[in-house]
Amino acid sequence: MSTIELKNLLIQRIAEIEDISFLKAIKTILDAKAESRTLQLTPEITDMILESKKEIEKGLIIDNDLFERELEEWLNEK
Repeated sequence: MSTIELKNLLIQRIAEIEDISFLKAIKTILDAKAESRTLQLTPEITDMILESKKEIEKGLIIDNDLFERELEEWLNEK
């Protein structure tokens, strides 16, 4: 059974459940899984991201493709 087939089967089965406490239990399991996938950033990383956003707003960052083109042109001039 593929992942998509399994998901569809579970969706169908869950749609048929009327027991509210059972549905809440399933929700608890799903919420726990979602929380475990949440990326926890250190304060240092958060600061770096905020600083990068400020640099972008000031126009101090250029697109990588543009950078590569300019670098290639510069290298060809030498």
